Amino acid sequence: MERQGKINIGGFELSYRCEGQGTPVLIIGSTIYYPRLFSAALREKLQLIFIDHRGFATAPAAYKPEDYTLERILDDTEAIRELLGLDKFVMLGHSGHAFLALEYAKKYPAHVQKVALFNSAPTNNQERQKQSIAYFLSAAEPERKKKFEQDIALLQEDIKRDPARRFVHMLIRMGPQSFYDYHIDAAPMWEGVTTNMPIIDYLWGKAFAQLDLRKSLASFDKSVLLGLGQHDYLVGPVDLWAGIENEAKQVKKVIFARSGHNPMYEEPELFDRTLFEWIEGRAL
Repeated sequence: MERQGKINIGGFELSYRCEGQGTPVLIIGSTIYYPRLFSAALREKLQLIFIDHRGFATAPAAYKPEDYTLERILDDTEAIRELLGLDKFVMLGHSGHAFLALEYAKKYPAHVQKVALFNSAPTNNQERQKQSIAYFLSAAEPERKKKFEQDIALLQEDIKRDPARRFVHMLIRMGPQSFYDYHIDAAPMWEGVTTNMPIIDYLWGKAFAQLDLRKSLASFDKSVLLGLGQHDYLVGPVDLWAGIENEAKQVKKVIFARSGHNPMYEEPELFDRTLFEWIEGRAL
């Protein structure tokens, strides 16, 4: 398998990047951002295959809404799988990409062995977003709230200076809601990441708001690892997933007690062990 490369689909240059050895794990999102989150040690046990979707890819000069429907993005993922010749693999989606990971596995189930979903709420509709805001206001410690207020006050100027990276600026300034250690600066993680805002707005604002992972999992027949951060105020609380193991018996839920939105970064040893042992079929 080629270690890295690109495929042009409809004018979008979608990159792929293969690192490590072992069972293939296909990680959808950005080939620049996501490799920075996973540990070097994990690459000694698993082959991590990072792929872009159209929201984070080099785009044609002009494109229309019909160029970035959910179905097109899922079809892109399948085209990359075919290009790489992947037969059996684990599909992994983090945050909003959990929706893409599960939808892909539903549409193209033949080669997907298992699905790992990390740090996503069941849906991204307005009501759920209000629940997460209320959770932050009620549960976060005063120092965290103060840091958030200081950081978010800078967001408007960030966007005014660089509107094309609005999504990135927002996630950087929302660090106190994202990390257990709320002093972490996420800016280096996002350096050099391309963002196509019409596509990102569509995915997070419309597509993911219309999907419900709980309902999808109830009728899904493959093994699923659901990982959540106890201090993830972006998509929390973890209680949004209460009872999922009874609704979907194939789901194994794991809560990372000292993590926010990125347990692979904040608790790498525990994350690596949890993911690897689940893939290998060991009891967690």
